[in-house]
Amino acid sequence: MIAQSEIIISNKNSIISKSEDSQSAALLLKKYLDKAFAKPFDNISENKKEEDLSEIILEISDLEKLKPNEFIIKSDSKSIYLIAQNPKYLRYAVHTLLEIWEFRKFTSTETYIPKVEQLTFSKNTKKSYQPSFDYRALFYPDCYDEDFREWHKLDWQVDDFGIWGHSFSVLVPPKEYFKTNPKLFALYEGKRNGESLCMTNDTVVDLIEKKMTKIIADTPNAQFYSVSQNDDVVYCECTECRKMNEKHGGPQGSFYYFLNKIATHFPKTKITTLAYLHTLKPPVNLKIAPNIYTIFCPIELNRGKTITAQNSASFVKTLENWSVTSPHFFLWDYTVQFSNYMSPFPNLEPFQNNYKLFKKNKVKGIFAQGYSDIPGDFSELRQYLLAKLLWDTDIDIKAVTADFLRGFYGKAAPFVGNYLTLLTENQNKSNAYLDIYSGPVQARNTFLTPEAMNQYDQLLEKALAAVEEDKTLNSRVQKLRLALEYVFFEQSKFYGKNQHGMFVVNSKGEKEVKKGLTERVLKFTKSCNEFGIYELSEGGLSPDNYYKEWLEICKNNTTHLGEDLKVNFITEPSGDFKGKGNLGLVDGTRGYKDFNINWIGWYGTEPSFEIETKKLDFNTLKLNFLDDQRHWIFIPKKIIIYGYENQKWKLVEEKNCDNLTESDQITTKSWEILNEKFSSFIKIKIIIKPQTEIPNWRKRKNKKPMVMIDEIELYKK
Repeated sequence: MIAQSEIIISNKNSIISKSEDSQSAALLLKKYLDKAFAKPFDNISENKKEEDLSEIILEISDLEKLKPNEFIIKSDSKSIYLIAQNPKYLRYAVHTLLEIWEFRKFTSTETYIPKVEQLTFSKNTKKSYQPSFDYRALFYPDCYDEDFREWHKLDWQVDDFGIWGHSFSVLVPPKEYFKTNPKLFALYEGKRNGESLCMTNDTVVDLIEKKMTKIIADTPNAQFYSVSQNDDVVYCECTECRKMNEKHGGPQGSFYYFLNKIATHFPKTKITTLAYLHTLKPPVNLKIAPNIYTIFCPIELNRGKTITAQNSASFVKTLENWSVTSPHFFLWDYTVQFSNYMSPFPNLEPFQNNYKLFKKNKVKGIFAQGYSDIPGDFSELRQYLLAKLLWDTDIDIKAVTADFLRGFYGKAAPFVGNYLTLLTENQNKSNAYLDIYSGPVQARNTFLTPEAMNQYDQLLEKALAAVEEDKTLNSRVQKLRLALEYVFFEQSKFYGKNQHGMFVVNSKGEKEVKKGLTERVLKFTKSCNEFGIYELSEGGLSPDNYYKEWLEICKNNTTHLGEDLKVNFITEPSGDFKGKGNLGLVDGTRGYKDFNINWIGWYGTEPSFEIETKKLDFNTLKLNFLDDQRHWIFIPKKIIIYGYENQKWKLVEEKNCDNLTESDQITTKSWEILNEKFSSFIKIKIIIKPQTEIPNWRKRKNKKPMVMIDEIELYKK
């Protein structure tokens, strides 16, 4: 029995649209209520009825003195009132009312509509709703759907920006201007560089003003226009720019001096810019123009921990400084693992506290970058939780998560929830740095250990069993299992012939791929394609190409005489690139194109190590190197080999390597050294001379050449 304190709504009641402006919201409400009741909602009109029936009244009004991004839901003893200052926020009020009545839009294609005979609402109540952030944009698959965005009160940067993101190359294209007028571009490390612009060159300002005038005319409905550095650390060091940098705290000084000039020319235009890399910190002693919106882009953060002044002192200080420097302060949040879309990434727990911190420090807008239109691991839950937090940082995050899991995974929800919890617990126990450009191999000793993987697998098997008869729900759990498959494949490449590896050693002593494993990889790639996962990382590797690379790795194995010999590092590898340590150079598994798997790296140092050969009968030494210039990994200049005999080191060979040439491809290069004396030595010493400096085409401040090696192979030819 319904208490007297509640208004009762059935399909016999009326929806009152007070004006033409509120009509779209009224029709929206009717659309959903019609689906909830057995019969369509009886009446929608512009006038209140005299009968003693409750009504839902929708109104665009200034009487409540509402802000443009605010709405009210209130009631008297008879009717419910939805009031906003504009049609958009009135529709937002409709969606909020529907959620109060337990309607849900979990994804763009999954909407839960309760089947009811009547709905209730408390009498004589009033609540004002206003977002935690004025601008709220997500870059996830379902955000491409307008209905999903409107339900979750999201903005859409694709439409809202006339120029988006890194824009220098759009505004002053190097292909068009560099050859004829190089002084338009940054003087960096003593040379003009097309990756950035000179901030004190008036011609640059003129060119950008002309280009922006045209773009603004072509995109009159856009809210924002980005004038931002390219995705690089290059900035101008000419005499005038250097003066500005010294005066205003660093490269951001000349940058905001330049931006202020642009902003002055377009005083009514909202100009956004990225505080990113060398412009991450605010300028000092420089007032930023009132129409500049700074988007703070903290790309280097531990995504596994809540941000605090204790664990992220520098970040928090910069955040606080921006909050008092920028007239309009936005933030770009990186919310997935961009190097591995299909790898588990337990970063959900810190979101709420981090967003509260951002709000406290006057962040007015957030762009949460996700998988774009690719449904990566847990994409549905991620976008849902982030949308809720962007609107209200004080939600009950556990309740919202549980509600989503029940609605989206049905009877599998308890097991999926336990899987999520266990992922987070294992990450927290490890206390390891969680990086947006890390992956399954780096997490092999933290939250993706073989033991943990078995536990995850058991939980998802139970989830599958719970929804065995429901094709839709079963498919959703199968998608979660793809992440475990991906981790297994990636780690199996790393483990090679060892336990959990992709290879077994047959009776002839040769390596072969474990039975059925290649078929599993093929099944994985087909499943990814079926789910619309057309890329596995930000780098653009497709599932089909992933399978092709797998086949290449299968063929790329080697069996040689030096496998499992003892290796002693004279110069230790760099901390993040030790791989399997001294076992990794002679484990019989060659590295391929991913520097995270099997390669061992030395950054800014000279690789040197000994191999205890104990007069092994071999005459050929083959050394394999990675050439990945985008990541500052280059082939060496020289290889020097010594042999140890009669308690003395003897020079055996000095081999000059090929001349370094510019390349944007990732390749492996090998050099063979043939010498009959090798078999007479107890041990050999290998010294690698790296490039002495970064080549001009990749020269960046504070960057040194890196050398990556795998495998060292010994043969008798």
